[in-house]
Amino acid sequence: MADGVDRPGTDPGALDPSAVRTVAELAQVLRALRRRHARRRHDGELTYRALAARTGWSTAAVAEYLTGQTLPPTDRFDVLVALLGATPAEQGALATARDRVAEHHRRAPRTAGRARPAVVPRQLPADVYAFTGRDAQLDRLDTLLAGADQVGTATVVSVITGTAGVGKTSLAVHWAHRATDRFPDGQLYLDLRGHDPGLPVSAADALARLLASTGVPQAEIPVEVEQRAARYRTQLAGRRMLVLLDNAGTAEQVRPLLPGGSSCAVLVTSRDSLAGLVARDGARRVDLDPLPLDDAVALLGQLIGPRAAAEPDAVAQLARLCARLPLALRIVAERAGTHPAGPLATLVAELADRHRRLELMDSGDDPHAAVSAVFSWSVRHLPAATARTFRLLGLHPGPDFDGYAAAALAGADLAAARRDLAALARAHLVQPVGADRYALHDLLAAYAAQLADAEESEAARRAARSRLFDLQLAALSAAIDLLHPVDRRKHPVPEPETAVPELTDAAAARAWLDAERPALVAAAGYAVTNGWPAHAVNVSTAIYRFLEGGHFADALAVHGHAARAAEVTGDETGHAHALVDLGSTYLALSRFDLAAEHFRQALARYERTGDLTGQARALADLGKLERRRGRHELATGYIRRALAVAEASGDGIGHVRALMDLGFVETERGRYDVAVAHHRQALALAGRLGHRLGEAAALVNVGLVELRANRHAEAIAHLSDALDTFRQMGHRTGEAAALSHLGNALTSIGEPEQAVARLTAAQTIVCDSGDREGQAWVLNGLGEAAYASGRPAEALTRHSEALAIAVDIDVHEPQARAHRGLGRAYAALGDLAQARHHLTLAVDRYRRLRSREADQVQELLSALDLG
Repeated sequence: MADGVDRPGTDPGALDPSAVRTVAELAQVLRALRRRHARRRHDGELTYRALAARTGWSTAAVAEYLTGQTLPPTDRFDVLVALLGATPAEQGALATARDRVAEHHRRAPRTAGRARPAVVPRQLPADVYAFTGRDAQLDRLDTLLAGADQVGTATVVSVITGTAGVGKTSLAVHWAHRATDRFPDGQLYLDLRGHDPGLPVSAADALARLLASTGVPQAEIPVEVEQRAARYRTQLAGRRMLVLLDNAGTAEQVRPLLPGGSSCAVLVTSRDSLAGLVARDGARRVDLDPLPLDDAVALLGQLIGPRAAAEPDAVAQLARLCARLPLALRIVAERAGTHPAGPLATLVAELADRHRRLELMDSGDDPHAAVSAVFSWSVRHLPAATARTFRLLGLHPGPDFDGYAAAALAGADLAAARRDLAALARAHLVQPVGADRYALHDLLAAYAAQLADAEESEAARRAARSRLFDLQLAALSAAIDLLHPVDRRKHPVPEPETAVPELTDAAAARAWLDAERPALVAAAGYAVTNGWPAHAVNVSTAIYRFLEGGHFADALAVHGHAARAAEVTGDETGHAHALVDLGSTYLALSRFDLAAEHFRQALARYERTGDLTGQARALADLGKLERRRGRHELATGYIRRALAVAEASGDGIGHVRALMDLGFVETERGRYDVAVAHHRQALALAGRLGHRLGEAAALVNVGLVELRANRHAEAIAHLSDALDTFRQMGHRTGEAAALSHLGNALTSIGEPEQAVARLTAAQTIVCDSGDREGQAWVLNGLGEAAYASGRPAEALTRHSEALAIAVDIDVHEPQARAHRGLGRAYAALGDLAQARHHLTLAVDRYRRLRSREADQVQELLSALDLG
């Protein structure tokens, strides 16, 4: 078979390689074996990756053997044909063919004008001890190399980029050792020192060293750079070599060192993105991020030894404190090794201080093993203005920032700040995390702050932070004005020195708040103890409506900061606002005792300051709290007091709130006509005030009453309108309520599958926000949908989950509803004793609530007894 493939009608087990003379023909035989193996095994061809895994060779080497680019050595050839299923007779014939090809190759005329090289350089540094992870990047490099035959005559250039200490050189060297068999003519290595303390290696010096490494006598190395580059390309032409250029500074430093043909491959590492090398020279970039947490923990485990297994939580925390950077991980592991008797938790405590962390990550006299020194080599190459922007970014208290924040910190115009951020991103000193958003990992943030402390005066640092806080408050106020134009508190708004985002509509305002929320929370926390207490209070005062829409953890943090700041400064009004907002958050989380305590403290402060609007809010919230506890008389008393104060003071928003709260009480009592009258009055008043959030809430409440009264079409229409408004405003808890009630309505009209879709969406929101009462409501709705779909066992599970939550947080109506659902599910499953038990409990709880639902459940119980 001269073409090396199976012919139709022949026995694939009787291969005849006698006519094979070239490497390409031998590779055809190997591929034919591979296809035959697949047909016999019925499990697909052995992939290059599978063969590499079985042999321990690189994927690139396997690819070259099977595509005819390289003649396999004898020992590898024997292993390969055996793996591909050759019979003993075939293995002998193939070994003879391989020897014949090797002899033919040896006698073939060589390339004119070049003798076989006398020097085969093996310059790779030692492989990295305990190399861990990076499987995706190793596979990417294998793939780029395996595809070298598809790029024509161009040199394959791969660039590994990433921040300082992320392990670029380790990855390059580790991969290069795996791929040495791909480069039989040698491997060149050169540290270009592009980001080292000394001067970078010039193109002339680099070429001289590379030429000498390939066997060119010193006397024959040309003087001019262009002549050296030409001689270098000639020297490497036709040779199968790897050129590893480590620590490159710029594309211009690398470009003269590229070979001229496709026989060689070049691997470059750099902290710069080397965009010019990618765009002009066709380089392919492999971006390197910090290790995933699991890999970082695994690396520490290998380096530290058995102690790591005994303290897994401490090891995970060490990995986080090191920002998952391999350099930092290795330094910390070495530090742990110097104190073998001490617990790792002690080292965690030492590293907890972000500024001292950098000092502890100094591995003695070796600057290459000190994190701050390695970072400094990146910063020293920056223009002065860009370096200043970098160190001032270390003053930002949040996890990420945009161009406006960078401009505020630097006191610069927006265009200049964005140019600086782009330059810092190219140098991998900041990481893009979204459109015009960037982040510093913890160690770089600590290093930037260290630089700011050292190189900026205290007055300059304070001015930078003040500019940032003024920007935040101005943009926050603009966003809240768009989302809640009538339902907002007044607070001082400074005039920022630098550009403020242009928020043109509610969608833009919501997007800005979503992006900046973590930074606002962090800034409020920083401001309390570092000289800006008013900022913490003003942020809390402005943002409360947005946070009550489902961001409960952030609400507890921001309002807690504000309460402490107001107490320190004696701001009674700010303190009362923070307390009532904390109470509302605790109420949403069903922590009733804490909520009641904060509402009462807020009410006392509002009464001392004569703030009638605040009094109405605190009284209404106390009424809401008592209603959720099932204490309707007490709830009604608080709500009517709130209504009277709101009417007397002209507080329209408070009037709307009190009317809806009264409607809620009447709904739970089953007095639907009275309830809907209250809600419609609230809806009309909210419309006149332009209070969109109040309108949406009133629509939900009207829909709920109509649902209870079995007016399903009207309920669905009102709930759908409310859902649209809540979504436009980004109010997640309102969205969840509308979805939950819509799901119940759809179940009632015989569309339980559509109901499940709405209820599942609501479940995601209430679980994310921590709204446990909301979870109980949704689970009961899912149980009713499952029962309506003929799945009583699933209904049993859902109602049981709802009951457990409702009992735990002591809310009464969800308990009654869960017992009713459990009774129906047990009856459908034939367990009548359990059905009677739960229906009896449901009747009891509904009667305590004075709800009309008690009579309906009693009818179910009576029908069960009659049955």
